[in-house]
Amino acid sequence: MGWVRRAAPYIHAFGERTFVIGIGGEVLEGDAAKRLAHDCNLLAALEIRLVLVPGARPRIERELARQGLTPVYHRGLRVTDAPALECVKQAMGALRIDIEALFSQGLPNTPMAGSQVRVSSGNFITARPVGVYDGVDYQFTGTVRRIDVEALNAALDSSDIVLVMPHGHSPSGEVFNLCMEEVAEACASALKAEKLVYLCDAPGLVDERGTLVPEVTAEQAEVCLAGARGISEDLGLYLPYAIRAVKNGVHRAHLIDRDLDGGLLLEFFTPEGVGTVVTREPLARVREAVAEDLGAIVGLIQPLEEDGTLVRRGREVLERELDKFSVLEHDGVVAGCAALYAFGEEGTAELACVAVMPDYRRRGLGALILDHMERRARAAGLKALFVLTTRTEHWFLERGFELSDIKSLPRAKRDYYNLQRRSKVFRKTLS
Repeated sequence: MGWVRRAAPYIHAFGERTFVIGIGGEVLEGDAAKRLAHDCNLLAALEIRLVLVPGARPRIERELARQGLTPVYHRGLRVTDAPALECVKQAMGALRIDIEALFSQGLPNTPMAGSQVRVSSGNFITARPVGVYDGVDYQFTGTVRRIDVEALNAALDSSDIVLVMPHGHSPSGEVFNLCMEEVAEACASALKAEKLVYLCDAPGLVDERGTLVPEVTAEQAEVCLAGARGISEDLGLYLPYAIRAVKNGVHRAHLIDRDLDGGLLLEFFTPEGVGTVVTREPLARVREAVAEDLGAIVGLIQPLEEDGTLVRRGREVLERELDKFSVLEHDGVVAGCAALYAFGEEGTAELACVAVMPDYRRRGLGALILDHMERRARAAGLKALFVLTTRTEHWFLERGFELSDIKSLPRAKRDYYNLQRRSKVFRKTLS
């Protein structure tokens, strides 16, 4: 039940916010489509305003093959001639009917039991032709010219799930085939959505060790894209639009594994998430503690006091020493803290009470706190830090601390050293 309770703040935060979900055509094949419908139905039940933008590439390919036509691509974008456009229309029409059927389920003993969700669609997109590149005429392949925001909001205000198919119309009545990822970004940017989501063929961005990168700024994502590090085929398509979205005012852009059952729910309603989120500014920041942070600090260090990792400090002591503390905020939540006790005459300081909430560990947040405390110590003219620890020696060794002894402690600290705890002393010289 713990994760359900932890989801409550997100449920409160996301009600009546707009999420735009870009869905590759592969997701809409087989059982994955049904699971996605169940999850979207739950999001709608939580009063989240949903815009779904489905891709149709697999269906278009099959329709082309059925007609004996060969797909033509240039620069990764389909060249849509008149016969191919007819295949696009056939595929998208069938896809729309199938999606509407998915959200019409309501059998007992299923996640859709009692659901009354409606799906609406319309001509929300004005498009124009891509034109000619490298001598190649894309013909009926188009790009987004304008989103009818008023009409989209009217549909969302009716508590409908809005389905935006990736095609558009010109003022002259021509139909253009559009790419799903562009349409999703254009809708999210026009609506100033809370979230733009792409379901893709990878867990998200990964580092050089293959470990998931849970969060990046748009600037950091551009570096990853330029270096092609950890970039799958889908990420190469979607990441540029995720970057553009957050620069255009979308609050968050998420890249989630399309094969992960319940990935949308796990990403939105758990602190650790499961994919990569792209933001304009870093989600985490360290600042000096204020009186309103006292309860959060107590909540952070109390479990570590109870298991013997930290020395017990009463609430009264924490109130007196609040100016020693810095806190780490992650997306508005106080997720970590640390304290700095200076011994000015000896040019050193104790780093104490380093704590990060369990749900936020393995994100590099502890290192972020440490960097801040080191800068704080340097600003105070101090030359070294020391820590006393019984259980986290390797973490400090990996961050430049060296094993020392009791004799290296400032006299005032040495006089109060607890021989029963037998804490190890680690010291780091500040350059």
